[in-house]
Amino acid sequence: MASAGDEELAASKTDGFKVGEKKTVEEYAKLDQNDESLNRWKASLGISNSPTLPVNPKDTRRCVIHSLALETAGRPDIVIDLSVPGALESLRSKPFAIKEGAKFRMKATFKVQHDVLSGLKFVQVVKRKGIRVSKDEEMLGSYAPNTQEKPIYEKKFAEDEAPSGMLARGHYEAASRFVDDDDQDHLKFDWSFDIAKDWK
Repeated sequence: MASAGDEELAASKTDGFKVGEKKTVEEYAKLDQNDESLNRWKASLGISNSPTLPVNPKDTRRCVIHSLALETAGRPDIVIDLSVPGALESLRSKPFAIKEGAKFRMKATFKVQHDVLSGLKFVQVVKRKGIRVSKDEEMLGSYAPNTQEKPIYEKKFAEDEAPSGMLARGHYEAASRFVDDDDQDHLKFDWSFDIAKDWK
């Protein structure tokens, strides 16, 4: 599949929503320190007094996706370590099999650096024989830069179920994207999978 166009992989927008004014982590930490509900919100983002992890100043990425995994009950996870050279390329050229009707969920591990990451989403378009069969979007949330207390974030997606039946079996191609509220891409890649009668 040629990579899905920008329009196909566009994240949905909420009418009237405007991204708020950008603030540094330090500005958020000092903001209304006596406001209990605001302090709970800041804690939910991971804003704390714990020192942030050191960051290479030449690495300007705000979000670094470390791994993607497919979880299925009773089976070992299929994990793609994105720090390995060529990992994304092998996702497309070496499809993995998913058993028809199997329930599964995706999982991502990532780190945030430099600034607060607002509204991280995962958007995916799946095609079979060039025809779009699904478009999914999962809101992953907003995150502060990782700290020594929380060196990595892990997010499990909603459970999904593979299609089943003779007509559903076969090869599928997908285009996926991690994007934030500022429409900044953090990872965009093509990959493929097969729906099979059984696990391979």
